[in-house]
Amino acid sequence: MQSIILRAMEQYGAAGVFFLIFLENIFPPIPSEVILTFGGFLTTRSSLAAVSVILAATLGSVLGAIVLYGVGTLLDRGRLLSLTRRWGHWLGLEEAELIRSLDTYERYQKKTVFLCRMVPILRSLISIPAGMAHMPLPPFLLLTAAGSLIWNTVLVLAGAALGDAWGMMLPYLDAWGNLVIAVILLLLVLFGMRHSTKKNREKL
Repeated sequence: MQSIILRAMEQYGAAGVFFLIFLENIFPPIPSEVILTFGGFLTTRSSLAAVSVILAATLGSVLGAIVLYGVGTLLDRGRLLSLTRRWGHWLGLEEAELIRSLDTYERYQKKTVFLCRMVPILRSLISIPAGMAHMPLPPFLLLTAAGSLIWNTVLVLAGAALGDAWGMMLPYLDAWGNLVIAVILLLLVLFGMRHSTKKNREKL
């Protein structure tokens, strides 16, 4: 898949970045880290400007997020999980990842939409619970665009700075995603323990 992504970007430039990032938001297995860091590298070897790559990626991110937001408005939690168990492997969606996104959104809502735009996998899936909760579209778009812009800018500029060594970043980005997911899970466990303790005290 990576070789296909790189060829598309070399051939179509910013338009290729837009299309690939749009797809990445709908099909999480497409790695935005590869697209963005390689896009940054291309700015050092072609007439492609970093600003063009960042804007194309951000627009693709927002439009892709709107698609999943729209899907979320049509579903409830039970139906969504049922569909994911049945068809999720075709889209690269795992039930466990989706449950994390749903639980995280329910706990922190607006903050989650912004912060999760900078976490691999969750950056795409977080749009679904926002749609399910019928989050007002203007703040959803604003938070999605802001979080995506930061993520895209950092990776594109990093790819440009690293040049031929742009691929060095990929293992660190994988580790970042795993770390953030682990922290989110820990916070959810702590929140659940606190909530359970509070309920037990109220019963006493």
